[in-house]
Amino acid sequence: MAEVEPDRRGGAAGVVGAAAAAGTPEAGQRAAVLEALAGAAPHFGDDERARAFARFLAAHRGEAHVATLQDYPDPDAISSALAYRMLAARYDIEVDVVYEGRVSHQENLALIHALEIELTRYTDALPLDRYDGAVFIDNQGTTTRLTERIQQAGVPALAVIDHHAPQRLLRPEFEDIRPVGAAATIFADYLRSGEVLRLEEGRLDHVHLATALVHGLRSETGGFIRAGPEEFLAAVYLSRYVDPQLLESILRVQRSRGTMEVIRFALTERLVKGGFSIAGVGYLRHADRDAIPQATDFLLTEENVHTAIAYGILAGEGEREVVVGSVRTSRLTLDVDQFLKTALGSDPRGRYYGGGRARAGGFEIPVGFLEGALDAEQMRLKWDAFHRQIRARLLRAAGLEPGDDGAG
Repeated sequence: MAEVEPDRRGGAAGVVGAAAAAGTPEAGQRAAVLEALAGAAPHFGDDERARAFARFLAAHRGEAHVATLQDYPDPDAISSALAYRMLAARYDIEVDVVYEGRVSHQENLALIHALEIELTRYTDALPLDRYDGAVFIDNQGTTTRLTERIQQAGVPALAVIDHHAPQRLLRPEFEDIRPVGAAATIFADYLRSGEVLRLEEGRLDHVHLATALVHGLRSETGGFIRAGPEEFLAAVYLSRYVDPQLLESILRVQRSRGTMEVIRFALTERLVKGGFSIAGVGYLRHADRDAIPQATDFLLTEENVHTAIAYGILAGEGEREVVVGSVRTSRLTLDVDQFLKTALGSDPRGRYYGGGRARAGGFEIPVGFLEGALDAEQMRLKWDAFHRQIRARLLRAAGLEPGDDGAG
């Protein structure tokens, strides 16, 4: 497996030189910003990683790849997959972007429609064995049901490009996992290097790509609140190619009634203890899944709350039943990835139910044997069992005993 170690000698200086060479006032301003940030961003401006990525693509010229996203793709995953498709096309690599689940968040739908991004939702009619290899983008195979399907089809895992904590489930040929704020940061760095493709101002497909990546950066870092210097460098580089009106139209979407109801229920049912706000929201439709992280973001705004957690059971006729949850924190000393793994553990195959990155994470727990009971009383008992167990585990992992508050 080709894994490239980061060049910690200030590789971002190359970006500064390129910006200064452009000779325009705007380029001069970008150069000043980049100069100020370059020394603090060891994971951006890494030409060796970019060259390794270019070599990887060259070695697979003319193949067909499946770009595998998490079951519920977010703007970071969608924009990064678009970048992979465009970069791979330089080597005549055909790329289908595939997910198994749903795209339901209003901003995600707006992103796909406004930029005409082609995604494929997996069904049994899709012949996975037609692909020469799988590339896992913004995930490492632990947050998608496609991993097992791809393995059963005999399709090798060629690459993992991600920013989350290493999961070590896959052993790909090429791996670029960086401790940065977004997968879009990594793809912006590939573009910045010019090793595969140089963006051109005014070219529509390049403008769409830059706009998508900036949206991915913004979304993944909470409007750049959780951004590191790498994300600011990526945004500065992409800024000359972005269509601000198009980006604004993507962001100017309204929450659905279902999302508002989930947020209202989370606010009503939350338990606040020791700086943690924990809310079980009961059953919700698969179409409203993205209401969970939105409710979590809302809970985090409450006074004296440093960590918010919301979860519920996705259910519906003919749909897979699963508990999904989201975590957000402003506490710098809380390792979200380790917290969720400690709290919720793993399945019999050793795959953790939850994981994350700096200040954010999520979890998914199959309902399993109890799935499919639609009788009202059975559903109530099932929710009560999962709710009490999950909340008790989260409180214990936080060092807070459940006590007499109904948590178990």
